[in-house]
Amino acid sequence: MMTGGVAGERRIHVVQGHHEVSADPAVCLTTILGSCVSACLWDPVAGVGGMNHFLLPEAPDGASGDRRYGVQAMELLINGLLKQGARRDRVQAKVFGGARMAVGVTDIGAKNGVFARKFLADEGIPVIGVSLGGEAARRIQFWPVSGRARQHVVDRTAIKAPERSVPVAAPADAGELELF
Repeated sequence: MMTGGVAGERRIHVVQGHHEVSADPAVCLTTILGSCVSACLWDPVAGVGGMNHFLLPEAPDGASGDRRYGVQAMELLINGLLKQGARRDRVQAKVFGGARMAVGVTDIGAKNGVFARKFLADEGIPVIGVSLGGEAARRIQFWPVSGRARQHVVDRTAIKAPERSVPVAAPADAGELELF
C-alpha cells in the first residue's frame, strides 16, 4: 500500500491479476496499463467500488480460476462489490487500457478491450467512461466511493527501450520499482 497525494489519502496499487474493493472515501486505487485492461466499477448509492487488472481475455487452454484472465477478474470484482453492499442494478463502469504496445504481434490490447465491453454489456453494467486502444501506456487513478477516475497517458519515448539493452541489477536500496 502506498501513501501520497491528498493529505490522508491512501493509495492502493492494483497489480496484474489482482483486484481491490473499497468503501473507504480516503482510498485511491491506482494501476499502470499497457495492453492490459482495468475495469473500475462502483455503486454510487452504496458508496463502494473497485478496480481489477487483467492480462488476457481468457485462458489459452480454457482453464479457469486464474485471476490474470478477464472472466475471472471481472467475476471476482463484481462479487467483491456485492459482498460490500453494492447492488448489481446500480453498478456502473469505467474501462481503461488495451493499448497496442508492439507492432507485428497479435493486438492483445484490442482483444482485451472488446472482451471487457462485451462482458459488461452481457452483465447489464453500463459503461459510462472508456479509454481503450491507442499505442501508449496509461496511469490510472480511481476513487472507488465516488467513481471519479483520472488517466495520465505515458509518453512512448519515456518507456522506449534503448538500442542495445543490457541487464542491470537494481541497487539493494532501490525502493519501489514500476515496470511497464
